[in-house]
Amino acid sequence: MTPEDATKALSDAELVPCAEMALADARRLVDACLDADVPALVHREACAKVGCTPKFQVLVRPEDGPRVASLLQERWLDSIRREGTLADGASAFALAATEDGEPPCPACGTVAPLVEGACADCGLQLE
Repeated sequence: MTPEDATKALSDAELVPCAEMALADARRLVDACLDADVPALVHREACAKVGCTPKFQVLVRPEDGPRVASLLQERWLDSIRREGTLADGASAFALAATEDGEPPCPACGTVAPLVEGACADCGLQLE
């Protein structure tokens, strides 16, 4: 999916933030989403505080939140393999989804139903 395809797919859609991070990281996540055919955009969040550093959000459709969560988990697992932080012969764990199909939180790993679209443990907004 190209950035133009994503912009077109999201032009009339409801959008929710699925991650908030530095601009370079947000752009990398959007690129990964587009590679996985998940339309996503980078958005700069307005901050009313004096001296507030810019915050960038990755925006997706609510129904794409679980796909992005899985993508974040895969990217995290790839990074720990690449960094060599897994012991020899150890396998990376994979967290199971809840009974109603909710994926684990990509930030803290909590496997629980979302509370108002956010992780019940750490509060990461996923929907």
